[in-house]
Amino acid sequence: MPEPGLSPLQSSLPAAAARFGAHVLANALAKGQGLAAAAGSGPALPSPPALPVPSAGAAPVEASAQAPVEAAAAAPVDVDLPVPEGPAAAVERSPALERILRGPSGMGTASLYPARRVGPPAPVAPRPPAEGRPVPGLYHHPVPEPDAARVEEVSRRIKAWALDEVELYPEDWEDQFDGFSVGRYMVACHPDAPGIDHLMIATRLMVAENALDDCYCEDHGGSPIGLGGRLLLAHTALDPLHTTGEYHPQWVESLGADAPRRAYRSAMEYFVQQSTPSQADRFRHDMARLHLGYLAEAAWAQTDHLPEVWEYLAMRQFNNFRPCPTITDTVGGYELPADLHAQPAMQRVIALAGNATTIVNDLYSYTKELATPGKHLNLPVVIAEREGLSHRDGYLKAVEVHNDLMHDFEAEAAALAAACPVPSVLRFLRGVAAWVDGNHYWHQTNTYRYSLPDFW
Repeated sequence: MPEPGLSPLQSSLPAAAARFGAHVLANALAKGQGLAAAAGSGPALPSPPALPVPSAGAAPVEASAQAPVEAAAAAPVDVDLPVPEGPAAAVERSPALERILRGPSGMGTASLYPARRVGPPAPVAPRPPAEGRPVPGLYHHPVPEPDAARVEEVSRRIKAWALDEVELYPEDWEDQFDGFSVGRYMVACHPDAPGIDHLMIATRLMVAENALDDCYCEDHGGSPIGLGGRLLLAHTALDPLHTTGEYHPQWVESLGADAPRRAYRSAMEYFVQQSTPSQADRFRHDMARLHLGYLAEAAWAQTDHLPEVWEYLAMRQFNNFRPCPTITDTVGGYELPADLHAQPAMQRVIALAGNATTIVNDLYSYTKELATPGKHLNLPVVIAEREGLSHRDGYLKAVEVHNDLMHDFEAEAAALAAACPVPSVLRFLRGVAAWVDGNHYWHQTNTYRYSLPDFW
């Protein structure tokens, strides 16, 4: 019998679409009624954001990739399709792309859009303008104010978790915890979450990640000295230690040794109850990336190294928000199959989204960081020092870097949607785009934490 040859290193997007499309739609049929009921029991949610048009040269949709959604009738468009600035703006929209961006409709697809309206939209009372002001010239998309009832309930539950379950902070940190406004943050970033329990998945993880950053790296006792050892032990709260019976109890006891490890352990336990094994493994991988970025920044601090701009951006691709948007499917109550998540095109979209959202943080936290002792690296500072620019010009160039990343993210996401119109792919791309927009909204409106420099 001849020896079988090696398997291909990676499947193509159309082949992956053909493999998983029917599976995803079958799951949608099975879960549609439950998710629709869950969405209907709560307050009305905003429609998912539409994807922009693809950049020139986007791969055409092959017949095998079209099959899972070919029979779906075009659904009414709830929102206008945005036309991005830059090169993608010159590309003419095709009817096929319009259909992909609208997404599938018909029997069994309601669960893909738990927030989709049926019929004409109800009149909406005008809302007061959001707090704060956006960075002038920053490319972003405004979002509706997050649902107040959801924000209040998520805020109540996360504070109870922080105080009663994990003893996250001492009493004198309460104002800072409240000022973080994590409930408003997560509701804005996950508009398609079926309910509060799903929103709490993301909220606990966000709070745990920030507690570790504060206590290990930043404001509340953080230090680059010995950071690697602390991060490694904390990471075992996410990725469990498999050891002998003799030493296992000591490891278990260590998980309660400090607030970050208690928070990591508890948040991860809740997460694995709602996620699939592949989603949990994906999250662990992304958190390892995050911790690697923390270590690079700490090493530079210890050696007083000023990175080149490209080096700083490389560090920020790891030390960034990536773990947050990549769980958007778990929070939404569905799964982007692992084979589709691992596609290079999807990985590029996720990386660009993480990079753009992290530069948003650099820009809005600029004055806050300059007010802290010592030298704090952020993109405006690195550009100014490495390229011999004024503080103002370094900041303005950092805005341009962000805008370029955003345009690339939107063009690549739209090209991927056209190349692989599988329902879970389309919903995941919309979820990542919603997270990008919600992240900007939170930074703009969190005037407790952030204020803009006087550069305009």
